[in-house]
Amino acid sequence: MERRGSKCATVVLSLLMGVLMWQVPGGAYGQVLVLEDFQAKEADGFPSLWDHENQRSQSKGRDAYKVQSESGANFLSAKDAGQRIKKKKIDWDPKAYPILTWRWRLNKATTGNEPLAAVYASLDTDLLFIPVFTKYVWSESKPDGTVTEGGMFSGSEIVVQTGTKEIGQWFEERVNVYEDFKRIHKHEPAEKAWGISIIAAPGVEIDFGPLIAAPAK
Repeated sequence: MERRGSKCATVVLSLLMGVLMWQVPGGAYGQVLVLEDFQAKEADGFPSLWDHENQRSQSKGRDAYKVQSESGANFLSAKDAGQRIKKKKIDWDPKAYPILTWRWRLNKATTGNEPLAAVYASLDTDLLFIPVFTKYVWSESKPDGTVTEGGMFSGSEIVVQTGTKEIGQWFEERVNVYEDFKRIHKHEPAEKAWGISIIAAPGVEIDFGPLIAAPAK
């Protein structure tokens, strides 16, 4: 598993802003593929082209997830969400662009939530067309690098960030979703990924920066 978690204040923010300014057609920016940059939003602030996992509680989700801006950079703010949102309309070949990077910032956490937040990389579907995903989590207490195997209706979980001490600090993550998928699920992913998802636990306030895929180097 390839991953990296680090403090990323001004330097990483500047790099991401530089990447987002270098746009070419189809969502690809130079040598990277921007899966989501949170530049587009609905009138109420909910990110465009995203859907709710639970259609019966859309109003709560729309209130919990809002696109915001800070120092000229957009990000997704999640407050007391307790439910997942997903984006399926992406053109992503995980074999060609296996490295997924994003940044996130924990602003508030209550005890007893596990995990605090997560990013899902859904690279395939099963025979019932249910997404097969790997869940990269910010854990309250599990050690960094902990892997929990999933069951029939739950994906495998990899801890990439842990603890609640660094409140208000941006962290950047880098994972190889292609290699993680093959290692965990024992087969190749689909040529085109199903999509990506995000979740924040109840009582948690956390921000998500752009999700970017890149070739392996």
